[in-house]
Amino acid sequence: MNIIFICHGNICRSPIAEILFKRLLKEDDNINVISRATSTEEIGNDIYPPMKRVLYSHNIRFDRHYATRITLSEFNDADYIFYMDRNNSHYLERLFGPSNKFHLISEFDDNKEVEDPWYTDRFEYVYSLIERYVQTIYKKVTSE
Repeated sequence: MNIIFICHGNICRSPIAEILFKRLLKEDDNINVISRATSTEEIGNDIYPPMKRVLYSHNIRFDRHYATRITLSEFNDADYIFYMDRNNSHYLERLFGPSNKFHLISEFDDNKEVEDPWYTDRFEYVYSLIERYVQTIYKKVTSE
């Protein structure tokens, strides 16, 4: 199974979802997880420093990240593409057309969007939402 987490720039929300989801994986899960952007604005950049500080505060280990935009090949190979907000959904549909692969990250929970902390400065809050949602997603996809 291939899962992609999507946000605008791939420097705050989607890399956190990828990191937290990978922490849940067991050896026999057979799930590949990546994170990507819908835009090209941050390509090559690392996780945004305030979000890194949140990861450090939770003792989450991570490697250097390179923001990357989703490709057609990745889209084609994906089973699930979880986006953070309706703007992400809009850009995904502009890139690839409508798809049943697209899911709001909270679809299996409270169906709320995850705000972009780049604008709201609520990095800890966003982290807590993403942590909750990836746990819900993990339970859902591993029970299928």
